[in-house]
Amino acid sequence: MMNTEPTRDPVSGRAVLITGANRGLGQALVEEALRRGARRVYAGSRQPLTHPDARVTPLLLDVTDTAHIEAAVKAVDELDLLINNAGVSTPEALDDRESLDRHLAVNLYGPWSLTQAFRPHITAAHGTVVNVLSLAAVASLPIMPAYSMSKAAALSLTQATRALLAADGVRVHAVLAGPIDTDMSRDLPIQKTPPEAVARAVLDAVAEGTEDIFPDPWSATLAEAWNGGPVRKLEQDNAALLTQLG
Repeated sequence: MMNTEPTRDPVSGRAVLITGANRGLGQALVEEALRRGARRVYAGSRQPLTHPDARVTPLLLDVTDTAHIEAAVKAVDELDLLINNAGVSTPEALDDRESLDRHLAVNLYGPWSLTQAFRPHITAAHGTVVNVLSLAAVASLPIMPAYSMSKAAALSLTQATRALLAADGVRVHAVLAGPIDTDMSRDLPIQKTPPEAVARAVLDAVAEGTEDIFPDPWSATLAEAWNGGPVRKLEQDNAALLTQLG
């Protein structure tokens, strides 16, 4: 669905926070944000990192660690764009509760915690939240059941956040990506898209106001049917209840 409100460049001259910024898609998003003229890029990572560009401020940030999140909030003065990219993906059996808890902690509670913590910043800026999900959110990948369940839950989180923050002028986007050529998918015997191409497509779509983003050739085959389909219509009808019941 295209947002009907006027759009603005979400990156140029703005402050951006990207989690999981030390490798893969997160690292590519940092570079793409710099290329697009970001004023400040906060690069969150569980391990210390350095960057030659003075616009990059590294943040020691484990999205499951409350103390790390609180320290990050204190370190960030202003924020226009939050990209919840940090994730975990490992193949375990369906009955592995420890694996499910680990995936939920990072892939669901991580974005929830970061969005809540930075909500005052984002609201003040009438800014943007981007949650990096997966096609596994809408069609389970049974070789990775815990990953799929956590991403499905994160899609529901994204839809709820989108509806609830709309009144504050905050845009919320879901990235429903296919396989990306990163460490997480290296062993999968399928076609993968370079993270640099995905990062570019994600920020292009955010600038265009596309709420649900299919940023690679694999996922793009679903975009038209999804954006004009019954699931999106149901989401919009459910969101309208906020006005009707308010």
